[in-house]
Amino acid sequence: MTQTTPEAPVRRQRAQVKVRTLRTDRWWLVPFVTFLGLSSFLVYGVWAIIDTSIFVEPYIAPFASPCLAAVTCPEGARVFGWAPIGDWYTLSPGLLILALPGGFRLTCYYYRKSYYRSFWLSPPACAVQEPHGKYTGERRFPLIMQNIHRYFFYAAIVIGLVLAYDAVLAVVHKPDGLGSWILIANAVLINAYTASCHSCRHITAGRLNHFSRHPLRYRAWTFVSKLNAKHQQLAWASMFSVMGADLYVRLVAKGIIAFPFA
Repeated sequence: MTQTTPEAPVRRQRAQVKVRTLRTDRWWLVPFVTFLGLSSFLVYGVWAIIDTSIFVEPYIAPFASPCLAAVTCPEGARVFGWAPIGDWYTLSPGLLILALPGGFRLTCYYYRKSYYRSFWLSPPACAVQEPHGKYTGERRFPLIMQNIHRYFFYAAIVIGLVLAYDAVLAVVHKPDGLGSWILIANAVLINAYTASCHSCRHITAGRLNHFSRHPLRYRAWTFVSKLNAKHQQLAWASMFSVMGADLYVRLVAKGIIAFPFA
């Protein structure tokens, strides 16, 4: 009986596609629109830091809240009348706090996908070749810093609560004001986006092995999971709501919007 040797496995090479993509649809449209949307947010944020019209009774611009500077924060704009940053600071109050909600969005799982695709083209879309020669993931500096997202999430909770407090005060002092309800809508979207975060879902009950032993945390996890399914939509809605609310307050403060129920 002759002994046969097993055949060597056939090494299969990846298909060599010499064109960038075989897709025939308008795959570039989503990353292009995403690029425009995120760019508008960045441009507006820079302008909001420069602009000084942040408060008109009873409204405070969300990009400047909480207002912590003693010199550049009007009396009514301070949270509980508290301004811990002394007279030495004379720059925009927005510079003191925007890094917190900005960092939360920058390290957000959805936003990472968005700007990786739209700004870095890594890749720009599914089944589309990217221009980069290699991929190292988020294991090296600076992208390894994305791992601090959870700590930005804790800060975002505080910011969201402050914005809700500002909105409630506005409704109390001016219930018939359009700006009051714009701030309420913005606070709802901001806090819904924060609660829909993947980190929030994990912290709520992600590490539990037995949901039956923790019914309250399971209910909270179920609620957060439903929000998490809408994380992308809430990310965009809250981004435009905070820009819209902030711009509205500044236009009222400048006197550009001036009508009885403003």
